[in-house]
Amino acid sequence: MSDVRVTVQRDSEREERVVTTGTTAADLFQGERSVVAARVAGELKDLAYEVADGDAVEPVEITSEDGLNILRHSTAHVMAQAVQELFPEAKLGIGPPIKDGFYYDFDVETPFHPDDLKRIEKKMQEIQKRGQKFARRAVADDAAREELADEPYKLELIGLKGSAADAAEGASAEVGAGELTIYDNLDAKTGELCWKDLCRGPHLPSTRAIPAFKLMRSAAAYWRGSEKNKQLQRIYGTAWPTKDELKAHLEFLAEAEKRDHRKLGAELDLFSVPEDIGSGLAVFHPKGGIIRRVMEDYSRRRHEESGYEFVYTPHATKGKLFEKSGHLDWYADGMYPPMQLDEGVDYYLKPMNCPMHNLIFDARGRSYRELPLRLFEFGTVYRYEKSGVVHGLTRARGFTQDDAHIYCTKEQMADELDATLTFVLDLLRDYGLTDFYLELSTKDPEKFVGSDEAWEEATETLRKVAEKQGLPLVPDPGGAAFYGPKISVQTKDAIGRTWQMSTVQLDFNLPERFDLEYTSADGSKQRPVMIHRALFGSIERFFAVLLEHYAGAFPAWLAPVQATGIPIGDAHVPYLQEFAAEAKAKGLRIEVDSSSDRMQKKIRNAQKAKVPFMIIAGDEDVANGAVSFRYRDGSQKNGIPRAEAIAEILDVVERRVQV
Repeated sequence: MSDVRVTVQRDSEREERVVTTGTTAADLFQGERSVVAARVAGELKDLAYEVADGDAVEPVEITSEDGLNILRHSTAHVMAQAVQELFPEAKLGIGPPIKDGFYYDFDVETPFHPDDLKRIEKKMQEIQKRGQKFARRAVADDAAREELADEPYKLELIGLKGSAADAAEGASAEVGAGELTIYDNLDAKTGELCWKDLCRGPHLPSTRAIPAFKLMRSAAAYWRGSEKNKQLQRIYGTAWPTKDELKAHLEFLAEAEKRDHRKLGAELDLFSVPEDIGSGLAVFHPKGGIIRRVMEDYSRRRHEESGYEFVYTPHATKGKLFEKSGHLDWYADGMYPPMQLDEGVDYYLKPMNCPMHNLIFDARGRSYRELPLRLFEFGTVYRYEKSGVVHGLTRARGFTQDDAHIYCTKEQMADELDATLTFVLDLLRDYGLTDFYLELSTKDPEKFVGSDEAWEEATETLRKVAEKQGLPLVPDPGGAAFYGPKISVQTKDAIGRTWQMSTVQLDFNLPERFDLEYTSADGSKQRPVMIHRALFGSIERFFAVLLEHYAGAFPAWLAPVQATGIPIGDAHVPYLQEFAAEAKAKGLRIEVDSSSDRMQKKIRNAQKAKVPFMIIAGDEDVANGAVSFRYRDGSQKNGIPRAEAIAEILDVVERRVQV
């Protein structure tokens, strides 16, 4: 044995150690049960890794992002082993970790049933208790093919190693770009092989190190995410460092399910996505239409107050416009196929409004005195999303953007960006969202137009503007659109989920492609800077976010019905109808329930519809020219004069507060 010098690094602390050959990462962190792997020279390693002279070794805690991924990937392997023990004919696909969980794809003759998932989970618990060891071994390509001859999907992955593997959905977790490795699950007592899988790793030391997991659901999924490939069965699960964290996550999911905008949209009669129209193409019902109109009207008013000018553009255009803008070079996969009209001319449904706004700018000569010129449109666009990613209103194929394009001089650029971002954040706050951070998306080196210098200038300008807001700023390397960097406003909803909201993009490139010009003060022709800005992103998506944020209980200013009149008896209906007429004359949205239902049933109906105010009237109220207030939380005030009752509702509506 000889001495081996290593450095153990924890955050900013460094500890030099001298150990003997054969010392493993597990030995370095002996007794630290929360450590599940090690990072050596930037690479994740199993705890069984034998340290070498000069290594800098960092512990990986199970609660870290890498630690959670290792936990979940290891649990996916246990699930795959359980499936093959119960269904020996099952062929293995891929099983990567994902946000909050994992999945594994299987080729089986019969789709999994919920009862199958219960059996698989029970088998996983047995494997977990056995404490099988995860043992890594390198293997040559040909040897791997021989060992995995009965696993056709693994054989395909071997062929992808180092090339298309990273682009294939989840494939990099299996083979990566380096040497091939197989992980053996070994019996804790005898060391005998229990199961094996092609995998890049790393993994937990043993199955007993998996603290808490649960299988969630099964679904169909195309192999490697391509509709051209065979459809497999995917099982989703979740795994956490403690049982308490698992319990909290399941409670969170239950709350999120209650708030699902698709469920609430049907229950509250707000919108639907009819099969006769097509996937991802929603229609808004009258009550949903009211909410949407109020959202749009308030946004219009705020835009007018801030100097925006409204424009309108058609839904389809000749393909040459998108050749000019670059969308057909960079975005064709996200567009609907062309329609051939006018003797073979290609027309496209528009995926973006910006090229048409450029034509409006270019329709006549522009002077520096007109800048900044702020063009705004509620513009409906169409994007051909894959069927597997379409999701209610949050990922649709047809939607309306509250889209603005601002044309300004370079000297105006920083101030205009600052004003735009402030405007965006203030307006989002008006809708009840208050918890924000910003994300700065920078150039994708493989997918951009324009010079490096222009990109650097645009990115640095956006960075300075974002920092002025005093909000956390998170980098998003390579996440920008092809024409310029962007700031994305990220917000957390009532249950802590993060949603991307508004985007502000700085663009030096489209003005160049469209040869946009204005006449400067000295008479020379200059190129304007273009700012792309979508506040809601899309009205449909923002509608869904608000619906889930409020769990359907919109504040009174957005609620489709702001108050429901509930008579104690039929004789009180005319009195409440008079009250409703007075309230409507003040601009309030109020209904009177004159149905044959009993009063308590009417109250339950109003509660189910999540109406902010219930206005109750009986003999005493009629005699005194008053009403009784019942609020959404169940509290009540009696004997309120009619005028005061209307004034209270108006005050809550005008202040845009929740009751």
